[in-house]
Amino acid sequence: MLTHLCIRNFTTVDQCELELSAGLSVVTGETGAGKSVMLDALAMALGDRASNQVLRDENNNADISASFRLQEKTALLGWLNEHDLSNEDDPHEAILRRVITPSGRSRAYINGSPVNIADLKTVGEELVDLHNQHEHQSLLDKHSHGMLIDNFGGHQAQLAKVKDAAEQWQTLERKIQQFTAQNDGKEARLQLLSYQVQELDKLALEANESETLASEQKKLANAEQLLLGINEAMQACNGDESPGALGLLQLSQQRLSQLTVDLPSLAPALELISSAAIQAEEAFNELNAEQSQLSIDPERLQWVEQRLDALYSIARKHHVPVEQLFDTHQQLAQELADLEGGDEKISALKEQQTALQKTFTAAAKKLSKQRQSAVSKLSKAVNAKLDELQMAHCQFAIAIEPLASESPNTAGAESLEFLISTIPGKPPKALAKIASGGELSRISLAIAVVTAQTSNIPTVVFDEVDVGIGGGVAEVVGNLLRELGQRGQVFCVTHLAQVAAKGNSHLLAQKSVSKSDATTSITELNTDKRTAELARMMGGLDVTQSSIAHAAEMLESA
Repeated sequence: MLTHLCIRNFTTVDQCELELSAGLSVVTGETGAGKSVMLDALAMALGDRASNQVLRDENNNADISASFRLQEKTALLGWLNEHDLSNEDDPHEAILRRVITPSGRSRAYINGSPVNIADLKTVGEELVDLHNQHEHQSLLDKHSHGMLIDNFGGHQAQLAKVKDAAEQWQTLERKIQQFTAQNDGKEARLQLLSYQVQELDKLALEANESETLASEQKKLANAEQLLLGINEAMQACNGDESPGALGLLQLSQQRLSQLTVDLPSLAPALELISSAAIQAEEAFNELNAEQSQLSIDPERLQWVEQRLDALYSIARKHHVPVEQLFDTHQQLAQELADLEGGDEKISALKEQQTALQKTFTAAAKKLSKQRQSAVSKLSKAVNAKLDELQMAHCQFAIAIEPLASESPNTAGAESLEFLISTIPGKPPKALAKIASGGELSRISLAIAVVTAQTSNIPTVVFDEVDVGIGGGVAEVVGNLLRELGQRGQVFCVTHLAQVAAKGNSHLLAQKSVSKSDATTSITELNTDKRTAELARMMGGLDVTQSSIAHAAEMLESA
């Protein structure tokens, strides 16, 4: 669960540190006070998209860190350990940190180690389930319904098998279409490729041959000057007629070796001259070896130049640098082989497809069975919650429709869609066509509460999901959230006193405004201040003793 949240230079917050506890924590405040700042900052620490628009002071970084206490047997402990991201001081604590710079860039850290945003999101999704105030709008998109059901039913492993088989099948389908398209213009392409490959086969080009020939051509063309230069260097090193550097060094070495007997201080000089003599001798041997490999060979030079001309000529025909001609030969030969064996390849790919189709069908059939069970449980649980929310006249249902195409789909063999009937006796229809705004809010809340109860995610956040709800329903909403809080940790931004009264703890967002800026502060309320805040929420500016007494009674009964 979330134990500590530190916010610096984020939107209207200068600096804020919160110690947080289990159960239901409610966040309230006047309109515009910044009730959602805490949750926005938390979302940023979990990997939400960042920009420099969130900076309170545009010249300084925003810095948000969130500390979580991890459950004993959570898979996240293993993930952190595998990625060398465990907290060395306390393995059961995870500290997620996000820094946003004035340039708009951000840095992410897990337990002090730099990570990419994808890793931050991976960890964040295991720790917090965020439900924002616009989430009910996503219920209008049927593509989100299947994901909700699979998460509720815990179908991730089976869905992964379905997705893997479908993706492999689709990859083979693209290859088959590619080979089929090649076959459509096969004859003309075959003739051209056959001629090109035969010409290149006849050339018998070797890898890096052009570079080797160019180097040899340069040596052969300059062989006379090279041999003359090497010979002069060899004579200077160790001449036949006059003593070269080697002879003089050896003579100096011989003379000094005699003198060091009487003058030992000459030993360093003798050592240097001995070393120089050795190097001169080695240089002479190197020059001699090079000389023996060089020869003036006009016939070889002519052959090399003709060979290079042939290589450059064919390279120009293929519009490639001569250095790429060898690779071009290999590519054309492979394309020719593919075309010549195209029918066989298509047949082999279709056999693989048939096997994958069977694998997909078996996996999808099992997933469909799991979904049928989840749909029954989810619809029953959601209708029970709707009944509590005074929507007994509504009937929530989930339609399961087989997909028209038999081709493997990564989402499975059927589509799933949430339906609602708001008039008794009328068949349920799509949410987008039936439900009003207030009804959508309550349906969204019912689904969120039900799915959160089966989730392994320890912290659940609701940002004003009670919009459009009032009266006696508000107290029911508060009871639902408090019930959910008994299973773990719940945060809820609310404008309803009936909901706020149900919190195990109460956080108040307040904004102070000066001529130059506005600052939001978030503080935890004691019983007296909490009573006053509930009275304000019920009575607005006109807080009376009666409203205070009513607020106290609400807290006591909660």
